Amino acid sequence: MDKISPEEKIQWMKKILQKKESISSVASKIGVYYTTVDKWLRNYKAAVFDYLSGKGSLRDICARHKISDAQILRRWIMKYNSHDKETGGRAIMTKGRKTTFEERVEIVQYCIKHSHNYSKTAKKFHISYQQARSYTIRYEENGVDGLQDKRGKRKSPEEMTEVEKLRAEVRLLRAEKRRAEIEISFLKKLEEIERRGG
Repeated sequence: MDKISPEEKIQWMKKILQKKESISSVASKIGVYYTTVDKWLRNYKAAVFDYLSGKGSLRDICARHKISDAQILRRWIMKYNSHDKETGGRAIMTKGRKTTFEERVEIVQYCIKHSHNYSKTAKKFHISYQQARSYTIRYEENGVDGLQDKRGKRKSPEEMTEVEKLRAEVRLLRAEKRRAEIEISFLKKLEEIERRGG
């Protein structure tokens, strides 16, 4: 069989993840070994997860996972975030806007609760994809303080009290816990599918 294009690989990986196909059936249909499809799937999941977890730039993750082009990874992420259903595969570009601290807390909470789906978050809150990703990474690296806008010389007179900061932290921790539970459930299901397919 001819070489499989990145787009075709993405489609097959989505079918496996959606339980519409098994690794064995995909390997058979496209004429490659089971181990080849299994490797594609593991690489796809690892690369997308690394990016969504903020473990590097597109370029860093491509180098780490031996992906030849950052555009390929970008398409994987867009597919993972379901752009293909909404826009035929084209990215949704939303211009960034100013946000308050409270909005950033709500944005991060929503994003974590929805498995780091930056596109869905950006669309819901009318912000850019990059803002959704940036706020989430800043929170994960620095906690609630990472969401404070520290630009300018003076602090705002509306600065949050310690109790307000703690409340925001609790909301975010609950969202993080829920995301972790969803992720564990997802990984268990994938493991089960891979066992049945092998």
